[in-house]
Amino acid sequence: MMNPTQLENLLDRCAALHHHLCPRQVLGVRMGMKAAHILGLDLPQMDKRLFTFVETDGCAADGIAVATGCWVGRRTLRVLDFGKVAGTFVDTSSHRAIRIHPHQKARLGIQRYVPNQPDRWHAYLEAYKMMPDEDLLVIQPVTLTVSLGKIISKETARVRCDRCGEEIFNEREVKVDEEVLCRYCAGEIYYTDAQRPISEPLIASPKRRYHR
Repeated sequence: MMNPTQLENLLDRCAALHHHLCPRQVLGVRMGMKAAHILGLDLPQMDKRLFTFVETDGCAADGIAVATGCWVGRRTLRVLDFGKVAGTFVDTSSHRAIRIHPHQKARLGIQRYVPNQPDRWHAYLEAYKMMPDEDLLVIQPVTLTVSLGKIISKETARVRCDRCGEEIFNEREVKVDEEVLCRYCAGEIYYTDAQRPISEPLIASPKRRYHR
């Protein structure tokens, strides 16, 4: 059963973080609370037992973070931007994982809960606070296809890129032939040097194969 007092406290914290409260924040908080109930964890956590993947950035992600205590800065939350309001919650002790997302029909039933709201936005906001879990959320047991151990890695792991000299943490380096490179120098580029001519190659041998 949802705890209304706990929900309100978490929503207050989320609203303070965002300076407002919106429907997706409510969904994120409700999803995090449901994960706590199913996995039998005391959330928001103070340790790092729970690891969460969120499938969108923005308000829903912050709602999940507030409810679970999983944060990017604590390396217990990772954003996989699929553009979906969904989260996969992993108990790193039992390795049990569940994915939670809003029910496709949740929006269709809001009038039953809040018939007198000024507009649909406010109707969603208030209805998501009171809808039963079974009407609001879909829970799916899942098995990860990625290595959580590699994602978490080791806090002490660090090397320097043989080309740019920048430090690389958490075993994110790649090896090209005999070189240890950062992902940028290995060709995984999301920016270019504003001082470098566009036509100038960024890496010496872009066709080299590399492994992580």
